[in-house]
Amino acid sequence: MTATIDAVRGVLIETLELQQSPNELTEETALFGALPELDSFGVVALVGALEDRFDIIIDDDEFGAELFETVGTLTQFVDSKLPA
Repeated sequence: MTATIDAVRGVLIETLELQQSPNELTEETALFGALPELDSFGVVALVGALEDRFDIIIDDDEFGAELFETVGTLTQFVDSKLPA
């Protein structure tokens, strides 16, 4: 998961143009509702960036507020989409 969380942090920072450093984004860092950059447009941009970066498909019915609750929940989801 270490490699995945590092990549997810990078995608978050780049896509949402966050001022935080990767080390500041821990597994417990709250996302949706806590980051003003993660609004409805931010979610769409982030989903597209994650799909591109990890070569995965995220179906519309797969993403909701719980997916974007924390960096950890997002990383776990991405991990679950990657081939074993």
